[in-house]
Amino acid sequence: MKTYIKIILTLVASMVYMSCNDEFLERKPLDKVSNETFWNTENDLRVYNNGLYHLARFEDNVSILMGHDEGFDSQARGIWHLDGFSDNTAPRHSRHDFFQRVRAGKHSVPETPDWFGYEGWNFLRAINIGLENYPSVDVAEEVRNKYVGEARLLRGWFYADKVSKYGEVQWVDHEVKVDDEEILYGERDDREFVMDKVLEDLNFATENMPNDWGDGNAPGRLNRWCALMVKSRVCLFEGTWRKYHGGTSPETWLQQAADASRELIEEGPYSIYSTGNPSTDYNAIHRMTDLTGIKEVLYWRRYQLGIFTNHVQSYHKDYNGGATKDMVEAYLCTDGLPISLSPLYQGDEVYENIWENRDPRLRQTILHPDDQAIYRYGNHDFSVARYPRIQGMTGPGNKIATGYHIIKVYDNNAAYATYNVSTTPAIILRLGEALLNYAEAKAELGDIQQSDLDMSINLLRDRVGMPHMMMDVPMDPRHANDGVSALLVEIRRERRIELFIEGFRYDDLRRWKQGKKLEQKDYGIRWDAANKARFDPKGEVTIQSSSVDGVEYLDIYKGTDYANPVFDESKHYLWPIPTSVISQNPALGQNPGW
Repeated sequence: MKTYIKIILTLVASMVYMSCNDEFLERKPLDKVSNETFWNTENDLRVYNNGLYHLARFEDNVSILMGHDEGFDSQARGIWHLDGFSDNTAPRHSRHDFFQRVRAGKHSVPETPDWFGYEGWNFLRAINIGLENYPSVDVAEEVRNKYVGEARLLRGWFYADKVSKYGEVQWVDHEVKVDDEEILYGERDDREFVMDKVLEDLNFATENMPNDWGDGNAPGRLNRWCALMVKSRVCLFEGTWRKYHGGTSPETWLQQAADASRELIEEGPYSIYSTGNPSTDYNAIHRMTDLTGIKEVLYWRRYQLGIFTNHVQSYHKDYNGGATKDMVEAYLCTDGLPISLSPLYQGDEVYENIWENRDPRLRQTILHPDDQAIYRYGNHDFSVARYPRIQGMTGPGNKIATGYHIIKVYDNNAAYATYNVSTTPAIILRLGEALLNYAEAKAELGDIQQSDLDMSINLLRDRVGMPHMMMDVPMDPRHANDGVSALLVEIRRERRIELFIEGFRYDDLRRWKQGKKLEQKDYGIRWDAANKARFDPKGEVTIQSSSVDGVEYLDIYKGTDYANPVFDESKHYLWPIPTSVISQNPALGQNPGW
C-alpha cells in the first residue's frame, strides 16, 4: 500500500510540475532509460552486450551458444540431445518425436518454426540496434571495437546457423522499422552473399576482441580465441558444403578454417586436458561440475542454484535411447585399425567383449557392465541389477532402447535429483574441436602432412593412449563408397568419436553430403537366442529385433512410424520454412522439394 501511495503522489507531483512548466515537454524522462540517454560509457556497452548473452540463453530461439535450457525445456532443448537427429543415438521417447522425425526423413513443412529453426530474429534485432548506437559512446575506438567485435561475432554466428539450415536468408544489418518494406516484403539473399557478410563479421571479431576480458574466463565473455574457434567451425562447414554441394571458392573457406584453427592451437592459452590417465581423462572432463580453470575449455555455461538451473541429467538418461550399433562399431581397436580390419576385434557375440582391445574412449562413453559401481549408474547398488537394461524390463535400473548406455556425461547425483535443481554445466567451445577442424580442413585442401596430424588429432589420441594416426591409413571397407580418401574417412571417424553427443554429427553428415547414411536403420545390441536368455529370460523387452547379416539385433524403430528411414537428396539437406513465415512474406519462397 505504501508503494502504491508513493506512485500516486509521484504521478500527481509530476502532473502539477508539467502543468507549471511548458519546458518539461522538451525534456527526456528522468524515471526511465531512453535510447538517447543510455549510451555514454564503456560500462553501457558492456551492459548492453550482457543482454545479448541473456537472449542467447534460450536454446530453442537462439541455438548458437547452446548449453542446456532450464527446467522442463532441458528435456529436449540442449546440446546433448542434438545427436538424436543423427545415426549416433536412438531416442524413442514421445517428447523427442521431432528428433526422430527429422532423423527418419518423415518431417514436413511446419506451420510455426521448429525447434532451433527459423526464429531468433529478436536476437538479431537487438544486435543491430546495439551496433547502430555504439558509435554514440565517447570512448577510444579500440575500446568500442571490443564490444562491436563481440556483437558482430554473435551476429555472424547466428547467420551462419541460419544459412546452414535454410540455405538462403535475408541479410539484415540495421534496425528494421515498420516502413522498411524492402526487408519486410523482400526476397531472401543469395547464400554466398550472406556468408561473405558472415566472414566480414567474424574477421572483425577476431581482429578486435580482446584475448582476455579480465573476467577470469569462468565462464565470462566470448574472447578473441572463441572468435577464432567459431570462425574455424563456420568456415569448415561452408568450405565443405561448397565442395560437396557445389559453390564457388571452397578452398578459400577451408583455408580460413585451417588458419583460424592453427592460430588458436599455436598461440592460444589452451591445451588438452590430461592427468596422464588414459582410462579416465576423456570421461572426466565431460563429467566435471565446475570447469573453471580447465584449459581445454574455451567457453562453457555455468548454472547456479536459485539463479539458473536445469534438469538435463534426468531427462537425458531417460530420453537419449542409447548409442547405436553403428556408433559403437565406429570405435577403432587398440592397434589403430577399424573392427573390419583388426585381428584384435573380438566381436559382439559376448556383450562384454565389445570393449576388449578397443579405443579407451568407448569404455569412457558407453557403460561397461563392470563399471556400473563407478558411476552408480541407475542409482542402485552393483548387485541389484546388471546391465544392459532394455525398455520393457521390470525391476530396478535405467532402461534404454539400444542396450548401449551412455555415461560420457553421466552424473548420478544430478540424474536423480529433485526437479530443476541441477547445476550441470555445458561445454560450448573446447580445444578438441579446433584440433579436429584443423586436420579436416588441411585434408580437404589436399596439403596435409604428418606434422599436421601430430599437432591435432594425435594430441587427442595421446590423451587416451591410442596409436597415432598416420598418413597411409588403410581404407575401411565399410566406407569404401563414401567417395573420399582413406585418410579423410579416418579424420571423420575421429571427429565422430571425440565429439559424440556434443551436437555435431547431424550437421557433419549434411555438409559432407552423406545424408544417405541416415537411410540406414538404427540397431542396438546383438539380440540372438543367447543374449535373450542371458539378459531377458522373462521375455519382457518391448523393442523388436531384425536380422542383420544373419544375426538378430535390436531394431530400434521397428513397429513405429520411423521403421524405414528415408533421405531425399533433393530436399533433406535443408529445412523447410514455416508456412506462417511465408504467409507474412510470400517473397521468401520455400526451399527446394518442400
